[in-house]
Amino acid sequence: MENWVSFVTEVGFPIAVTFYLLHRIEGKLNQLIESIHALPERMQ
Repeated sequence: MENWVSFVTEVGFPIAVTFYLLHRIEGKLNQLIESIHALPERMQ
């Protein structure tokens, strides 16, 4: 049982940070994709 607690303590924080950063960047990536799709219309 102590091994699991140690494992979650060591790995849990990096996983939480990764999910947080992925959540934040997802919105920016969606906006970038929409901008790229709209680019040909703006160039005409």
